[in-house]
Amino acid sequence: MNRRLLLLLPGALLVLPGRARAQVVALRSHSLVEDQVIRVADIFEGTGKGDVVVGASPNPGQRYVIEAAQLSAIARRFNVDWRPTSGAERSVIERPGRALSREAAVEVLRAELLGLGLPADAELELAAFTPPILPLSAIPRLSAEGGHYEASSGRFAATLIVMADGVPSTRMRVAGRAIATAPAVVATRRLAVGDVVGPEDAKLVQLRAERVRPGSAQRLEDVVGMQLRRPISTDLPFMAADLTVPHIIAKNETVTMIVEGPGISLTTQGRALEAAPRGGRLSVMNLSSRNVVEAEAIAPGRVRVSLGAGPIRSAQRS
Repeated sequence: MNRRLLLLLPGALLVLPGRARAQVVALRSHSLVEDQVIRVADIFEGTGKGDVVVGASPNPGQRYVIEAAQLSAIARRFNVDWRPTSGAERSVIERPGRALSREAAVEVLRAELLGLGLPADAELELAAFTPPILPLSAIPRLSAEGGHYEASSGRFAATLIVMADGVPSTRMRVAGRAIATAPAVVATRRLAVGDVVGPEDAKLVQLRAERVRPGSAQRLEDVVGMQLRRPISTDLPFMAADLTVPHIIAKNETVTMIVEGPGISLTTQGRALEAAPRGGRLSVMNLSSRNVVEAEAIAPGRVRVSLGAGPIRSAQRS
């Protein structure tokens, strides 16, 4: 069969020597880039020239939308074998980013203002602060200069300088107000009446001074180990008036009465007529004589009675 006949046969497959199958180029509808530039591979795949730079990438946190006409022009410029099939085709190039934290900015500003008279425990309230957006992997380098602080009004201002790899440095004037704070011990969880405050139930924080009421507890040692007279919710300050030494004797509890006097010591059973902390005084009814005497709470379930005290009153026998 000759070559001409082979070409005319239906379904015949012709493979010409020395000719490779062409690679199919496809449009990427969406790409994430972390570099400062856009490459051909971010827009088209299958070109064989993916590392060729097309242009600058968006700023962190922003994106470019490349419409069909622009895509066609890019393909022609970089000799990419691609044509739009409709005017609706487009490619979105997005550069992810993260905002500089307000806390990081505040700490740098605080360091600048401390030398100008800012109280060390003041809270800095920033006015209209728009944080710069940085590349996801960038580690910001912050500094501040040109600080100004007015003690009478608490007003301040300073220039914040933000530098990070992958973006131009940013200089921004930041202003705000310094607010006085005071220490306060707040609850870390909801506590009920009678609960004894444990080390994990309280924390010392700085609150705006106007939120700290007179009588608020301001030291952890004044709160931890104390018993609550009133319930408290999470993040509310403990009030000194709502705290008491924990009771080791409960009202109506059966207790061991240790009766002591010169040369004598004996024990009997009694019933506590009121609650009491360690070392507290309470009324106890002797279950044998039904006499009510004053006692001292000395341990859980144990009270001490002095023989010289005498009865407070005698209870009516039932």
